[in-house]
Amino acid sequence: MSLHVLARRLRRLPMLRAFVPFAAGIVLADRYALPALFVWAGFALCGGTALVRRSSVYTVAALLLFGWGVRGLHETPPERLPRDVRTGFALTVEGGGTGRITAWRDPATGRWRETKVRAVVHADSTLALRTGERLVLTGCLDDLPASLPSYAELMRRRGCVGSMWLSERQVLRRQPARGSTLHAIAVGRLRRLGLAEALRDAGRARDAQALCEAMAAGERAGLSRPLREAYARSGTAHLLAVSGLHVGIVFLVANLLLGWLPALRYGHLWRSCAAAALVWLYAAAAGFSPSVVRAALMFTALQFSLASASVYASGNVLAATAFGMLVWNPDWLFDLSFQLSFAAVAAILAWSVPLCRLLRTRFGPLNALVDTLVVGLAASVATAPLAAHTFGYVSLVGLAVNPVVVPLAATVVFGSVVWMIAPLAFAAPLFRLVIGTAAAWQNALVERAAAVPWATFAWEPSAGQTAAVYLLFIGITAVAWCAEPKKKVSLRR
Repeated sequence: MSLHVLARRLRRLPMLRAFVPFAAGIVLADRYALPALFVWAGFALCGGTALVRRSSVYTVAALLLFGWGVRGLHETPPERLPRDVRTGFALTVEGGGTGRITAWRDPATGRWRETKVRAVVHADSTLALRTGERLVLTGCLDDLPASLPSYAELMRRRGCVGSMWLSERQVLRRQPARGSTLHAIAVGRLRRLGLAEALRDAGRARDAQALCEAMAAGERAGLSRPLREAYARSGTAHLLAVSGLHVGIVFLVANLLLGWLPALRYGHLWRSCAAAALVWLYAAAAGFSPSVVRAALMFTALQFSLASASVYASGNVLAATAFGMLVWNPDWLFDLSFQLSFAAVAAILAWSVPLCRLLRTRFGPLNALVDTLVVGLAASVATAPLAAHTFGYVSLVGLAVNPVVVPLAATVVFGSVVWMIAPLAFAAPLFRLVIGTAAAWQNALVERAAAVPWATFAWEPSAGQTAAVYLLFIGITAVAWCAEPKKKVSLRR
């Protein structure tokens, strides 16, 4: 073990070294306000000095001030809407339990006012909201729950000004989503698959159908409350919301299925293009939610970096992607979905890739299973502290169940994506059998895990404690990177 080895590896990750002070500048700008003129003048001065003197200290200072200045450019004062007053709202349903308020009626004057803010939407199960629907309703806009400060802060970062509880009797007018979007087409094709024919139990069939719609197309309206609670208690609730994990499943399985292409001329480029196309097709089917777009950008960049067969290129591209996304919107640094996506992909690169290479065997199917389990375990461990900080509990059974559930989830997601691309009638029985069985087994496994008495325990680490855990992860990774790589000597001449 040698620090020189670690230093040499870090020198091959310039974008990662640039990302750290840039992100630190965004965090400092969120806590301390400085005049914009002072920040940008300091950035210009430090940047110019860094170029002239080739000083790493001035380069770090310039990147930190750049992050500070970018954060200041995106600050907007929150819009105030009437609270705890029953009035009219025009609402467009979004994915992930949120909606965009496009207009509200002033209770004092009765006039409608246009706006562009978001709200957390809790709807009665009988309402069955669909993504893209437009509602005119009467209701009250409440404050975000003070009992869950981390969750409330997360939703405020996403632009939500409050929360609304909706029932069917509150809706005055309801219009479907405009146009025939790819998301609507995807949901329709999944429903035409007819999973009920593959399962005899009607309840299991409904839950399997709802799971496929949620995981493959981001449509969660059909999920029953008991099923949602089972996934929450078992620590697998992230499977129900399309995010980086689902995009990662499409990314991983696409590369496994297209693994034969590099044997052809320029095959590695064809594989990268085909896998990236599948990732973006899946993002479109899921409705292009912000979390899916961020994950698609990350995995697209990762896909083309892997074509160079360099782990250093992959780490650089991941850091460069995060850097560019934060320049576009620095508030994403505080968004849980961005943090989870970045942490999961970083863990896959830093932990899963070396472990998968270490555990490689001569049997291809066994390698695919081991790779899936290792990726699921690494992503679960890397994201557990963030989830605990936000939601206030740690799922013990989730750490054990997630690696087992991921292969089933991969089957459901990728099988559904293939069916959405090519809904061939003669192949429908096979798709029903494979997807329906995998979805039913996944639901059964999650429900059994949720019934374990010690499934979860309450723990809500502070921001400092969460940061300390991730510093420990980084320290362990740095120690592993200090090891001198083994040299392979070829016996061929």
